[in-house]
Amino acid sequence: QVQLVESGGGLVQAGGSPRLSCAASGSIFSMGWHRQAPGKQRELVATITRIGNIRYAESVKGRFTISRDNAKNTVYLEMNSLKPEDTAVYYCAAGPTFSGTPNYWGQGTQVTVSS
Repeated sequence: QVQLVESGGGLVQAGGSPRLSCAASGSIFSMGWHRQAPGKQRELVATITRIGNIRYAESVKGRFTISRDNAKNTVYLEMNSLKPEDTAVYYCAAGPTFSGTPNYWGQGTQVTVSS
C-alpha cells in the first residue's frame, strides 16, 4: 500500500503561481494530479512516469508543469497563470501504468483562485 501526502494549495489570486507537492511512501511508476471542481467530475491534470513520460490536460498545457524527484518519490505541480476555473480540489494519484486508472489517491488539497 502506497501512501500519498500532498502539500501546497490554498487561496491564490488569479495569475498566481503556487506549487503543489506530493510525497509517496514508496517508489511507484506513474504519479500525477487530478482535480475535481464543484459539481464536476474528477479529471486528469497531469501525469509523469519514473522514466519521464508526461501527459497534460489540454486546459493546463503551457500553464502547468509537472516534475518528479525519483529519489524522494515526490511529484510536483507548478501552476502558472491561474484562472478562477482552475479552482478545485487537487488530488495526487499514483499507479503502475502511464495511462491506466491510478491505484492510490491522496486526500486532496483545495486550490481556490480568486479573481
